[in-house]
Amino acid sequence: MTRRLQPVPWLLLAPFLLALAAFWVMPLAQGFWLSLHSDALFDEPVWVGWSHYRTLLDDARFWHALRNTAYYAACSIPLVILFSLAVALLLRKAPRRFQGPLLLTLMLPGLTPPAVLAMLYVLVFNGPHGLLNALFVTPFGFSPIDWLRDPAFIKPALVLQTLWRWCGFVTLILYSGLAGIPREYQYLAKTEGAGGWHILLRITLPLLKHQLWFIAAFLLLDAFVLFEGSYVLLGGSGGTLDAGLLVIAYTYYTAFTLGHFGTAAAMGFALVPPLLSAVFLFTFPQWKRRQRRKMPAQA
Repeated sequence: MTRRLQPVPWLLLAPFLLALAAFWVMPLAQGFWLSLHSDALFDEPVWVGWSHYRTLLDDARFWHALRNTAYYAACSIPLVILFSLAVALLLRKAPRRFQGPLLLTLMLPGLTPPAVLAMLYVLVFNGPHGLLNALFVTPFGFSPIDWLRDPAFIKPALVLQTLWRWCGFVTLILYSGLAGIPREYQYLAKTEGAGGWHILLRITLPLLKHQLWFIAAFLLLDAFVLFEGSYVLLGGSGGTLDAGLLVIAYTYYTAFTLGHFGTAAAMGFALVPPLLSAVFLFTFPQWKRRQRRKMPAQA
């Protein structure tokens, strides 16, 4: 007996599907079409095929931006996760009446509008008189750091900016995951003589693996689409010696400064295969475990 298609769920999904097609699928298709045509956006488009993609292979600045972005992702993802995990563990030990206000305070950078964040970034990283130097560098007797002009500190400034922005959001996810772990597991482990590090490595982290996979995938994608932070800090460029040039900033520069819209579109779509592969690597272990659990039940 065939199963009849129920129209009501599709009718309820129709507004979302229409919005998805209008604001995501159609612009995506238009962008891919643009990457296969000449750079002129408003003139008559000329079919150039894959020439923009071949041009990227010889673009040294594009590969430099890609290396910078990979370095930024490799530094920011572990730092944000470790710092947020430490904060979440400390919050769990804090008095319950303080946990909510502290979480809200940590979430404020992620909830702040980009225009306000822009001013805060300037106040924090602005030369020798910025808050970062005033609070954490000069009080310990070190010389002020020019975070936005010294090539050695431009990428660390981007990493610290990301830590500041996403620490609260990631802490909230990990805090929620910790709240879902039964306390009996820790009590039983302590009665068996397990220490704090053993409980963290053998109980807490394995039970947080789903949250950690999601956070890592989210931060990886964010690293490749980070725009307002690098744009505000470095003025849309890569800074001194292109030390902070990220792929998204170089794409913006290619499109709206040089006017090479086809090349910029090719840059964006050239990142799709490696990013999809990375997301697949993050999700495949979880999917494989779910399939293994279903097999005995189906048998």
